[in-house]
Amino acid sequence: MVLFVNACVRADQSRTLRLANVLLRQLNEPFTELILSDIDFQPMDYSYLQTRDLLLSEGDYNHPMFDHARQFAASDTIVIAAPLWDLSFPAMLKQYFEQINAIGITFKYTEEGYPVGLCKAKKLYYVTTAGGMFFPEEYGFGYIRALAENFYGIKECIMFKAVGLDIDGADEEQILLECEKQIRDSI
Repeated sequence: MVLFVNACVRADQSRTLRLANVLLRQLNEPFTELILSDIDFQPMDYSYLQTRDLLLSEGDYNHPMFDHARQFAASDTIVIAAPLWDLSFPAMLKQYFEQINAIGITFKYTEEGYPVGLCKAKKLYYVTTAGGMFFPEEYGFGYIRALAENFYGIKECIMFKAVGLDIDGADEEQILLECEKQIRDSI
């Protein structure tokens, strides 16, 4: 199963979502879409951490608190669509990762304290767009790749991006079409 994590806010006008839909069509597999803007994430506060840690220490991985973590861990392929916002991605995507980082579900630690991935997925695709050309990958995609490779055990992380979309005189449609072609040629 493909898990599509949709962190796009502008559902009707999202350029990132447009590119993600091209990727999903290329993958040509059934997928489950998780629209993050529809989820009321519980804040990662002290009470939440106490509850989570207690459940994990008791091995209660079936608690509803871990539904998203179990879904992520069981997926064969992950597709994340997130525009570049303020050198990163929308906050709801960070909230999502806070929810799925669950010891015993998405990762575990070795005796030496190093994370070992427990996720089934072999590939993670990250689709993004940016209005300008300044696109430091380490803040958005780099964070996602570090989690995927080092915590979740997903070794192949691929980014598709369209940048420079809002620059005066830019041919937005041509930029998007070129990224769509890159997606089709890569999958």
